[in-house]
Amino acid sequence: MTTEHTIDPIPEVPPESPAAVVAGAEVTPEPTIDPLLVEVSLGVPYASTFESLGLHEHLMAAIRDLGFVRMTGIQEQALPTMLKGDDVAGQAQTGTGKTACFLLASLETMLRTPRPADGSPRAIAIAPTRELAIQIASDCESLTTYTDIKHTVVCGGLPWGGQAKALEQGTDLVAGTPGRLLDMIREGKLKLGRIEMLIIDEADRMFDMGFIDDLSAIMRHVPPPGKRQAMLFSATLSHDVMRLASRWLRTPKRFAVEPDKVAAERIEQRLYHVSSRDKLPLLMGLMQKEQPVRSMIFVNRKVDGEEVAWRLSNNGFESVYLSGDLPQKKRLRIVEAMKAGQIVTLVATDVASRGIHVDDVSHVFNYDLPQDAEDYVHRIGRTARAGASGKAITLACEDTVGSLPAVEKLLGAPIPVAHAEDDDFVPDRAGRFPRNRGTYTGWPPPSLGLAEKASDTDDDRPPSNSGGGGGRRRRSGGGASRSS
Repeated sequence: MTTEHTIDPIPEVPPESPAAVVAGAEVTPEPTIDPLLVEVSLGVPYASTFESLGLHEHLMAAIRDLGFVRMTGIQEQALPTMLKGDDVAGQAQTGTGKTACFLLASLETMLRTPRPADGSPRAIAIAPTRELAIQIASDCESLTTYTDIKHTVVCGGLPWGGQAKALEQGTDLVAGTPGRLLDMIREGKLKLGRIEMLIIDEADRMFDMGFIDDLSAIMRHVPPPGKRQAMLFSATLSHDVMRLASRWLRTPKRFAVEPDKVAAERIEQRLYHVSSRDKLPLLMGLMQKEQPVRSMIFVNRKVDGEEVAWRLSNNGFESVYLSGDLPQKKRLRIVEAMKAGQIVTLVATDVASRGIHVDDVSHVFNYDLPQDAEDYVHRIGRTARAGASGKAITLACEDTVGSLPAVEKLLGAPIPVAHAEDDDFVPDRAGRFPRNRGTYTGWPPPSLGLAEKASDTDDDRPPSNSGGGGGRRRRSGGGASRSS
């Protein structure tokens, strides 16, 4: 038994051409998975505007409200194929429009097909961090303004009960992290037998964060390849990611936006060789000279991020540190303040910053060269978003310069080297860093005139009689439960 959609009124829109064939077409009963991906050239001339795709009129109304006219490269290449119901493996970094890509394909299918009467979800988007899952849900909300499609975030960090209730009431799309999703499945709150669209976002991060076992367990609860559409996106299509594609995707088409092309076209990269002792003075001097509109500073270690933010703030460069150890409510307040333009400088580790999508970041500073070359691509992708330009400035000291060859190999070109002058260094006058006083975050910054709330704890536990593993939830991250 199925139920029909009820749609909210929308403004007048021009007639749309019939939609492309979507997922749900005839499939082979017992599919075999081709381990080789079909390579598709970026030069194939697909339509360049959303109007030409023949999307449902209610999606087009939301797209017009958002001011979107022309597609990004990955959207132009992958969306026509995804709208046919084909499986896709896409190589695309943050800021390329990949989220809208898989959401539009999934939402189009949901608008053209009836929803299950029992309220089971039809699409699931699995992300490595809670912030990314929340961002996916936020983008979904923007695109479903004129529909009755519901979405729910399922992550650790905020009350279990609210998320369980949202699932029980019925939802169309679930966005979540592996640990909490698996807990909900084991508690009988999340049923994935009617999934039509499977989305795995930032697959490379799944390996880095140790989620492959959880991801494999989730896959046992969704329909097999050929019985649902699958869309996998990753900053790089490494050997490990390709193995995932061969297991969970059915002869997928492959699309790629190369990292070096993204960097070369819109991001001015610069590298300074500097001693570890002089890194902070050089960073402050560059910030003073560059005057960033908004900047993100990346460090490799949590303890360094805390001290860098403290020293910057105490030298007159107001900064906030985002740590994965913070209570989720405080983390969300910091993320929302960054998006709202209330934070000029955010210091963060790679994991803590995942899912932060801010369009007007003018500068990315790599205080440390990342240990993993792929993290460099993720970091610099925080700037030059939405067609803007940006700068990525890297400080290579004796402790991290060993990572430089791998980064430049991934980029396909050396990072241009700049030489610091004497006046590029600003003395550090902050004094001794006060350790053992709890985690320093700089939140709220003095410029906001806000008082920090005393209660930042969250009840993210499942019921006491559940079998869910607490360790997995802490590792998978947190987020809010939301339904549009």
